[in-house]
Amino acid sequence: MSLPLEGIKICDLSQIMFGPCGTQVLGDYGADIIKIENPKSGDISRMIDRFAAPGTESANFMAMNRNKRSLAIDLKASEGLEIVKKIARESDVFVHNFRPGVVERMGLGYDDLKAENEDLIYIEGSGFGSTGPLRGKGGMDFVVQAMAGICDGNRDAEGRPQLFPVSGADFSAGMILVQGVLMALYHRERTGRGQKIDINLLDVYFLMQQQEVTQKLRSGKHFNPLIQDPMDIFATTDGHIAVLAVLRPNPVSDICQALEIEDITKTPELATREQQMGNRKLYREKIGAGFAKYSSAECERRLEAAGILSSIVLDLGEALAHPQVEANGSLITLDHPTEGPLRTMGSAIKSSESPQIALNPPPLLGQHSAQVLAEYGFSAEEIAELVAQRVISDNAVRANATSEAKSKSLSQA
Repeated sequence: MSLPLEGIKICDLSQIMFGPCGTQVLGDYGADIIKIENPKSGDISRMIDRFAAPGTESANFMAMNRNKRSLAIDLKASEGLEIVKKIARESDVFVHNFRPGVVERMGLGYDDLKAENEDLIYIEGSGFGSTGPLRGKGGMDFVVQAMAGICDGNRDAEGRPQLFPVSGADFSAGMILVQGVLMALYHRERTGRGQKIDINLLDVYFLMQQQEVTQKLRSGKHFNPLIQDPMDIFATTDGHIAVLAVLRPNPVSDICQALEIEDITKTPELATREQQMGNRKLYREKIGAGFAKYSSAECERRLEAAGILSSIVLDLGEALAHPQVEANGSLITLDHPTEGPLRTMGSAIKSSESPQIALNPPPLLGQHSAQVLAEYGFSAEEIAELVAQRVISDNAVRANATSEAKSKSLSQA
C-alpha cells in the first residue's frame, strides 16, 4: 500500500507529547521517523506509567510513538552528535522540543543545520516561545494552562481555578506541527526552499480560546460559554447528564418542559439568563430536581425529543465500549514485539485514498539503532565499536528474540 508521505525522512528529537503525537501522525501516513533517544532512559514518557509492571513498556510512550524507528544515541558524545548531524543533512524535516538555546549549544540549531541542508524544514517547539522574557522557562502543558487564562476560566463551585485533566495544548500543538510540516513541504515543492517553524504552547492555548480572546480584545469583557449559555451537568437517578441548549429563544423553559417540571423562568429570581447565572445555586437546585426524577437514558431521550443537545456522562471505559466507537473504526491493534497485541487509538483522519494507516508498533529503546546506522553508511564493525563505547545502544536482539519466541509458541499451539 502506498502512503502519501512515503519517502519523507524526519529526524525527531522530540519527547513526551507535544512533538511525538505530531510526528506519529506523519509516520501513520508513510514518513520515515527516526526517533533519537537517550540510550539510558529514552524518551521521558517511557518512564511515565504508574500502572506498568517492572520491565514492561509504558502505555504513555506506546500511545504516541508507533510508526517510528528508535535510534538510541548519546548526544553528549561528539561521535553521537556527528551521527545526528549526518542524519539531519539527509532529512526533509528536523523536529525538537528542547528549551530554546539547548540545541544551539549542541550545534543542532537551525543555522547550523541549514548550512549543510538548505532544503531542511526545521520545527522548534517550546512552552512560551523562542524569544521574549519567558524564552528559557520550562513549559509543561499544565503550567501554560495557568498562564493562558485556562485555569481561571475553569473554576469549581467554590471559585477555585482548576486544571483540565488532559494536555490540550500539547496535543493541539502536535497537530499544528503536522500542519506546519505539510505546509512547509508544499512550500518547498513550489519554491525549493526549506524554512524554520516555531510553535509554542502559549500561542496554542490562546488559539484554542480564539473566541474568548477576540471578545476580550474587542469589548474588554470575559466571554465564557460555560457561564453564558445553558451548559451544565446534572445528576440523574443513575449517573449524570451533560446538557447544551443554545440558539433557542428560551432554552431553560424548553428544558423544564422536556422534564415535565414547573418552568423555573416564571420564578422572579430566575427569569433571565443573567439572573439564572447570578443565582446559580438556586438555578441548579430548581432545574436539577427535574433531572433527578429520571435515569440518564430517559433524560437524554426526553431532551433529544425536544431538540436539546445532551449526552450521558460516561467514564472512559464506557465511552470506548460505545458502538459508535466501533462504527467509527477509532481503535487499532498493533503487534508489539514484547507486549503482544496492543490496542490503541488510530487516526482521526478518514481518507478514501488512504483508508489504512501504517501499523508498525512503537519501538523498543534503541531497537533500530544498528539498522539506521547501516542505512547511513556505517559498517558492522563501526556499529559494534559505537555500541562498545556506549555511544549508541541497540535493542534489536531483544526485539527479534521475543518475536521469534512468540512465533515458535504460536507454531506449537
